[in-house]
Amino acid sequence: MSSLPGYRPKQLSLGPLETEILHIVWELGTVTVKDVHDRILTDPNRELAYTSVTTVLRRLTEKGWLAYGKQGRAFLWQPLVTKQQAAVIKAHEQLHRFLAVGNPDIVAAFADTLDQASCEQIEAIAQKIQAARKAREQH
Repeated sequence: MSSLPGYRPKQLSLGPLETEILHIVWELGTVTVKDVHDRILTDPNRELAYTSVTTVLRRLTEKGWLAYGKQGRAFLWQPLVTKQQAAVIKAHEQLHRFLAVGNPDIVAAFADTLDQASCEQIEAIAQKIQAARKAREQH
């Protein structure tokens, strides 16, 4: 079971270009602006200014998704969370927003519309939660 990472980006919402560039960084690991720019331009139908890539990498850094350092004259960016950690963080936030409705009738009405596979998945999740709580209590 994937646990919620200790580190979380400051801002979770990302635009389409930010998301695309973050996926490129996850794929390549450590990148320069040129690495990302070249990857995007492998699509012959795409046009994107080099400076736009720089701007987006800086925004992702400000939002807490990336860190950067300097190697020689080049800046290198790397992710602060893995793709899997990001998925866990986003799922956690979505669940909290859903539960923030606070009205049990609304949540129950939603649950009533689920198909059998979804109900089985919720049961499996509940069992994992119980096992995690038991393990925590034993330590």
